[in-house]
Amino acid sequence: MKKLSIAQRLGRNVRQHRLLTGLSQDNFADTIDMHRAYYSAIERGEKNVTLTTLHRVAVGLGAPMSELLRDVDA
Repeated sequence: MKKLSIAQRLGRNVRQHRLLTGLSQDNFADTIDMHRAYYSAIERGEKNVTLTTLHRVAVGLGAPMSELLRDVDA
């Protein structure tokens, strides 16, 4: 089985946290003023996000950045 990339593991964590909010990708992207296609690509692990973008997502999720990065380097 192919190992997930760092971006894919981060995207998985972001998605799990977003699902806890009960918001769709579109609604959450609107909430944090991000284009829905870009946000979707983050969750799919197709984007290497900057710390600024990660912070923006974390604030929108109400989660510390460290929580989103949990187990990303595993």
